[in-house]
Amino acid sequence: MAVQRRNTRQRQLVLDTVRATSEHPTADEIYSAIRKVDEHVSRGTVYRNLNLLAEEGVIQTIKTPGGSRFDWNCSEHAHIICTTCGKVADLSLPYDKGLDTKATQDSGFSACSHYTLFEGICPECAGR
Repeated sequence: MAVQRRNTRQRQLVLDTVRATSEHPTADEIYSAIRKVDEHVSRGTVYRNLNLLAEEGVIQTIKTPGGSRFDWNCSEHAHIICTTCGKVADLSLPYDKGLDTKATQDSGFSACSHYTLFEGICPECAGR
């Protein structure tokens, strides 16, 4: 049975901050943005609430080289990261459930799922 958690003011502030951008911010970027609104919110509170929101499926964590990013869009979609500046963007590629089935069959693991992260150079960096 899932634990029902109280929606605190701090948790709502974290969620609102993630939802306010499509930039896939890091926890530190979210913390910095929140501190501009409320200087009493601690780094630990931000990290704890990011993890709780991700566990509840309200936001998703994107594991990237150099640390996790957060996304309000919880639909199954791929991401791309710039190898020069670190920018992360959404890709509208369909989720391939066949890969999950194949991984399950080939590995002997159960309940396989995947996420897709492409690497490349963003248009801004390529133009420099």
